[in-house]
Amino acid sequence: MLPLPIFSQLPSAIHLVTLCLCASCCFRFHHKIFSLIAIGLLSFSWASFQGGIQLDQISALQGTKRHVIAVVESINLGSTSTSSVLFKIEKAEGKIIFPPVMFRTKWDKTEGELLAGQRWDMIVSMRPVHSLLNEGGFDAQRWALAQHAPLTATVRNRQLLDARSSLRQQFIQRLQQKMPPMENTPVLIALAFGEKGLIQAADKLLLQQTGIAHLVAISGLHIGIAALFGWWLARGLQYLLPVKLIDYRFPLFVSGVFLLFYTWLSGGNAPALRAAFAVLMWILLRLFRVRCHPCQIWLWVVAMLLLVDPMNLLSDSFWLSCFAVGALVFWFQWVPLPAMFQQAWYWALFRWGHLQVGMTLLLLPLQVWIFHGVNVFSFPANMWAVPVVSLITVPLVLLALLTNAAPCALMDNAQALLWQLADATLRLALWGVKALPDGWIPLGESFLAVSLMGWLVLLCWRICPLRYCLSLLLSLFAISSVWLNRNPSERWRVDMLDIGHGLSVLISKNGRGILYDTGNRWEGGSAAEQNIIPYLNWKNIQLEQIIISHNDMDHRGGLAPLQNRYPAASVRESALSDQHHLKCIAGEQWRWQGLDFNVLWPDKMSEDAGNNDSCVIRIDDGSFSLLLTGDIETETEKALVRKWRSELQATVLQVPHHGSNTSSTPPFLRAVKPVIALASASRFNKWHLPAHKVVSRYNKAHYDWHSTSESGQLSLFVFDDYWTIKGLREQLIPRWYHRQFGVSTDNE
Repeated sequence: MLPLPIFSQLPSAIHLVTLCLCASCCFRFHHKIFSLIAIGLLSFSWASFQGGIQLDQISALQGTKRHVIAVVESINLGSTSTSSVLFKIEKAEGKIIFPPVMFRTKWDKTEGELLAGQRWDMIVSMRPVHSLLNEGGFDAQRWALAQHAPLTATVRNRQLLDARSSLRQQFIQRLQQKMPPMENTPVLIALAFGEKGLIQAADKLLLQQTGIAHLVAISGLHIGIAALFGWWLARGLQYLLPVKLIDYRFPLFVSGVFLLFYTWLSGGNAPALRAAFAVLMWILLRLFRVRCHPCQIWLWVVAMLLLVDPMNLLSDSFWLSCFAVGALVFWFQWVPLPAMFQQAWYWALFRWGHLQVGMTLLLLPLQVWIFHGVNVFSFPANMWAVPVVSLITVPLVLLALLTNAAPCALMDNAQALLWQLADATLRLALWGVKALPDGWIPLGESFLAVSLMGWLVLLCWRICPLRYCLSLLLSLFAISSVWLNRNPSERWRVDMLDIGHGLSVLISKNGRGILYDTGNRWEGGSAAEQNIIPYLNWKNIQLEQIIISHNDMDHRGGLAPLQNRYPAASVRESALSDQHHLKCIAGEQWRWQGLDFNVLWPDKMSEDAGNNDSCVIRIDDGSFSLLLTGDIETETEKALVRKWRSELQATVLQVPHHGSNTSSTPPFLRAVKPVIALASASRFNKWHLPAHKVVSRYNKAHYDWHSTSESGQLSLFVFDDYWTIKGLREQLIPRWYHRQFGVSTDNE
């Protein structure tokens, strides 16, 4: 089952049947090894079968208009006029959909309020979620499959069948009406119900980069606190009972009720369900007085979670949860505190620090892999914030939730006081976090091996004799240093990043780079922040120059965040927008890292720099050449052929204007004579780019066509005597949830 996330394609039905037959044969040998092999084969077959079901559902539901009966899953928090709403499909074309599949759609609240639990009769056009795929970037397709929400939809027609909202929606609305105005209301809503939609983007970034984002998500820590709170409450009640009525099972039962209630309030989100399952298993073992090693319980829980939903394997939060618990078990078994520190209350801070050291050290590889960086102040941030939130804020929130059911005015006043106290404790926790300096350090893929040093040091310390330990650690440090400073095998490379509609091409060599165009910008973000800068960080590339082809927003939109991140990088453009910028005008030449840059167009600077004023640059290393064209159209292509015919020939051509009909004229293509054509376009774009006529033109001329809408990030590797091109979907990171789930033959 575990290899599922790295498979390039799922086994066919025949292969799955064969695997099951092999498993049944293994069981007949009655040997432990063969039994383990059989269990492995069956679990992998089950996971592959579940993945195949999702892909089949996507194929069956996408495309033309579908008649569906769907239930609203998203909680209405009353925040914005337009929101993304999650629906669960009950029926499609009159047929029951099982297992359930969900889709997201935009909903304008001016057309009517949506409440969780409502049932709608809808005509929708659905299509699969499509992720922009770049190394170091977020994989939306993998995330969508893990959430069982792989579709987006456009609603064509709708009719409300049942206006009744769910009990959870009613509970949240009633509580919101009673909550007093507070500074940290969005965070308190997240702590109470697991709904983080009201938290501002800046606050989310602060929580993530300081390493305390887990505090505002109902996950293992909070479920455990809820169970402990129920146990404390039950033990308190037992003091009021006669001795003969006191039973050890009563507190366990109450703690189970509390954790189930809190899990229900969270909407049954995956982290909460995982934690609830683990704590319930521990409670059952206690009730039946079964003694087990913590590793056994951990393995049982992980196995059961994967058996119930194998798509957990695609979830980052699943890996974080499992590794966090596993790391703690490992840490306390292999690095236990001396007995003198384990009992007295005045050593509590020391015990807490010991736990945090283990978590920080052993979760570092996952931190680098998932978040691509670390915060050097996450240790003090967690030392300060976790006790305050877990031991004070969460119990206050639970008490406030309990008083919400009481109808009397006195309890309403008590509830308001509890919320205000919880808000005060949150202010205290966040005050300490905000007082810390910005310690976020982005880390690239080269640091992944180094991040394993914590595990290696621990293993060496436990396994190796003391006299060998130091020499082994020094050897590991030397190997890590060589790994960090190794040179790539290629001489230089070109990456056309997958940024949707727009353009961004990176030329890199020896850890330095020149960026041609910066992608688009929109309210609240940009391609630079979401795609380009994460890629540069992941590859540990220092940007030295930014070239802006022309003034269209989809080409220069990410300039500001890139300048903030790389203030030393020079800017070159064809527009007269800033006197400090270098000019990009025909005749300009320079040499960088052994590569020759020659500007062929425009022949004069412009105030607004439109498509036909795009900065056209030819890059040459003596044997391999690249022509960057921006958004030039027919007029400029003709001018280039007249003036620079002998200079236009290039090995690789960046397809002008995203493959529009206004560009890529036959005379221009004959002059360039590229071996490969690279097009930057978004899937499902409203202009239907690249145009079918243009793609056909390149194919008929036998130019090798590649598009980011199909392949994701496109990477050209130039070696001493050859070069090669690889698409992220097909060659760099080929995965079954990329190739089959997100790509079709045409750019719709």
